[in-house]
Amino acid sequence: MAILAWIAIGLIAGAVARLLVPGHDPIGCLGTIAVGLAGSLVGGAIGDLLTPGHQRFEPAGIIGSIVGAVIVLAVLRWSSRRHRWGRWGRRLF
Repeated sequence: MAILAWIAIGLIAGAVARLLVPGHDPIGCLGTIAVGLAGSLVGGAIGDLLTPGHQRFEPAGIIGSIVGAVIVLAVLRWSSRRHRWGRWGRRLF
């Protein structure tokens, strides 16, 4: 049952992150879930950095998941844009 909860949180966080970050993403439903799950991990890591005495691993929560998913989505877009364009602005493919 916990896996279904992680998938649901990943889907919600990924969908909200895709709505918050402008632009086109051809990643589909599974990609949205993956972005949301990665965002949960990033949000949890940020939460652990902000609360250093906290040693247990817990889900980041929906707000932390959304913040992490926005960060993951921004990094994915930045890396895909960087590889698509050459050094002097020429399109590589």
